[in-house]
Amino acid sequence: MRAAAPSALRATAWPTVAASYAHAVAHARGPRDDGTGGAGTTLGAWASPTQRLPFADVRLLWERLLGPDENPYVGLTVGSSLRPADLHVLGHLVLASASLAEAAAAAVSYHPLVSEACVVSLHRGPRQSRMVYRPMVVPGAMHPQQVEAVVTGMVTAAGWIARDWAPVSVAFAHRAIGEPGRYAGILRCPVAFDAAENAITVRTAELDRPRALSDPDLVALHRRHADVLLGGLPASATLRARVRGWLDRADLFRVGPEDLRDVLFLSPRTLRRALREEDTSWRELLDNARHMRALELLRTSDLTLDGVARQVGLSGAAALVRAFTRWHHMTPGAYRRHHAHSTSTAPSKRPPP
Repeated sequence: MRAAAPSALRATAWPTVAASYAHAVAHARGPRDDGTGGAGTTLGAWASPTQRLPFADVRLLWERLLGPDENPYVGLTVGSSLRPADLHVLGHLVLASASLAEAAAAAVSYHPLVSEACVVSLHRGPRQSRMVYRPMVVPGAMHPQQVEAVVTGMVTAAGWIARDWAPVSVAFAHRAIGEPGRYAGILRCPVAFDAAENAITVRTAELDRPRALSDPDLVALHRRHADVLLGGLPASATLRARVRGWLDRADLFRVGPEDLRDVLFLSPRTLRRALREEDTSWRELLDNARHMRALELLRTSDLTLDGVARQVGLSGAAALVRAFTRWHHMTPGAYRRHHAHSTSTAPSKRPPP
C-alpha cells in the first residue's frame, strides 16, 4: 500500500532532517545521480552537513529514490551503505564509543541531530535489551523503506565498532514489502514483520562488552559539539511550544488534535502521548489558547461577550463568563472595564524637551 501522497504533506519547520543524512538518501541512486533533490533542491546548494531540511522535502527525495515500482529493498540499501559522515557528529560519537551501550546512549540523546521525525530509546533487560525506533509522524507519512533504512543504519553503525557482532533479532511494525530472507541476510539475524514496534534486540552482555581501544577525551569533545548543535536546532522548542504557536493562529471553534496531522505530522494518539511526556495535554494547551485569545479580544475589540465566546471556541456568553472567571478570577466584563479605565487614566507620553 502506498503511503500518503506528498501533496498532503506540507513543508513545515518541524520535523527537520540533517542535510548529511539527506545526501545519503539522494546519493543512494548511484554514481549517475545528477545530485538534484526531488523537492527541487540541488544537493550542492546544501552548504553544511548540519543544515536542516523539512521532513516533507526529504520525503520527496525518498519518492524519487523509490521510483514508480517502489523498490522494496531501497531502505536496506540506504541503511547498509551508511557511513559515519552521513550521521555527522553522531557518527563520530559512535566511532569513538567505548561500547555498544555507549553508542546506543549517544543515539538516544543525539538522534534529533539526524532527524526530528522519530524517537530512539534503549530498553535494557538482564539478558536481552532492545533499541526501539518510533516515528513521530502521522501513519502514512513515512514509507516503510524509510523506517527500514533507519533500523538497518543502526545495525550498520553498531558494526563500525563491533565487527563480529550481530543482533539477536530485528522487528518491523509494518508488513513485509520484500522477501524476508533478503532482510535476514543483510541484517544477519531473524527478522519479523507486523510486530508491535520497530526494534533491534541485542544481548545485554554484548551491549556492555568494552572495546579494546576507545578514547574518552575524543568522546567528550564530540559530545560538547553535539550539545551545542542540539541546543541550536531550528525546531529545538518543545512540542508544547509548537502546539501553542499553532493554536495562536488557529480557528478555536472547531479545532481538534487531528488538525495537526498535516502540520506537525503527528496523529492525535501520538500527539497526546508526546504532550503527556512534557507534563501537559491538548486540553490544557487549548484552554490556555482560549484564555489568551479572550484577553486579546476583550482588550482590542468591541465584540459582545457572545462574539468573543464564538471567537475562542465557547458556546456563548455564559460559558465565557464561567471560563474567564476560572482563568482570571473576574468576569470578562469586569476585565474589559478595568482595562479601559487603566488605558484612559494612563499618563500620556510627552516627547523630551
